[in-house]
Amino acid sequence: MARIDRERPALDAEKARKEMERAEARGRSAFYGANRVKFLGDLEYEYPAHLDGTLCGDVGFDPLNLAAKSEDLERYRELELLHGRWAMLGVVGAAVPETLDRFGVANLGEPVWWKVGAAKMNSDIALDYLGFSGFHIAGGSGIAVIAACQLVLMGGPEYARYVGINSLEPVGVYLPGDKDYPGGAPFDPFKFSDDAEEFEKQKVMEIKHCRLAMIAALGCAIQAIVTRQGPIENLASVFGVN
Repeated sequence: MARIDRERPALDAEKARKEMERAEARGRSAFYGANRVKFLGDLEYEYPAHLDGTLCGDVGFDPLNLAAKSEDLERYRELELLHGRWAMLGVVGAAVPETLDRFGVANLGEPVWWKVGAAKMNSDIALDYLGFSGFHIAGGSGIAVIAACQLVLMGGPEYARYVGINSLEPVGVYLPGDKDYPGGAPFDPFKFSDDAEEFEKQKVMEIKHCRLAMIAALGCAIQAIVTRQGPIENLASVFGVN
């Protein structure tokens, strides 16, 4: 903390420089500003004034004006990113284990995502990462231990998110970004965000993938309810390869 306090003027100056570069990059980008691509294309439509192209992925879609207040817009964007990032992880987490099991790459005990909890509660199977025996945190323990470990593992990040961008400074970690894109060594170890043009482009790509992943996650849930199958099994049945 003391080191960060000493270096803060230089760190803040570097942060301001990068923010200026990124603002200039957004001004040159086709994904931002008044002339960006909007959800109705070239059709005449009075788009909401609060969606002015400042945010990445803003296509002018808010027909109910839910985000008309600036604080609501900021909150909804934070939640969209949060849920979208979890959805990207979740969709991969639903598809990969079933794929590995289907092709005999790994024995995961119960590969279908929505059956894992019941299988764990009703048997003594161990939940090993990627099928590597013993490679788990609490997967060989009971459901209560798994829940407790998840609470501990998620409690820290959630507390840090609640505290804000300065949450890691007491342990000597300075995050130069904001709560949505914190950056720094923990979140950008290879410094990809140093390229302002690429950083703004990647933000747009991320939010697009977030939205697709949220739709895919909803699709996986509906698929499980309707077909009682996992995503890979159900997809394979379409092509008659079950």
